[in-house]
Amino acid sequence: MLSDSIRKFVDGTHRGVLTTFRRDGAAQMSVITCGSYRDGVAFTTTADRAKLLNLRRDSRCSLLVSQEDWWGYVVLEGHATILSCDNSGVEEYRAVLRDVYRTASGTEHGDWDEYDAAMLEQRRSAIIVVPQRIYGTKA
Repeated sequence: MLSDSIRKFVDGTHRGVLTTFRRDGAAQMSVITCGSYRDGVAFTTTADRAKLLNLRRDSRCSLLVSQEDWWGYVVLEGHATILSCDNSGVEEYRAVLRDVYRTASGTEHGDWDEYDAAMLEQRRSAIIVVPQRIYGTKA
């Protein structure tokens, strides 16, 4: 669970670097836009991205969320929860993707119907990094 101070920090920057693990155990890193959501930090990704393929195989991950100047940061180590059109009902899938958009961007989308259609077409998944350990200069 995120403390109020971690939640505020994440929602004030939205800049993240996600580390997942390849089949051979090597680290794979991705720059993401994220926001606090439920018990963790969330972002979306398309079905063909390495980060999603890695997380489907091994849910362990680390997420560094940083200030623009890199001086303030938090690291969340834990596991990813994946919500997709394959494992969620239509309404839950739509609502989660909209919520993650709001928290990761800090804004509302201009056309939710267009957004919903694009998310289905791209087969996007919402990823929630649920931390087991949090550390960093802003932790």
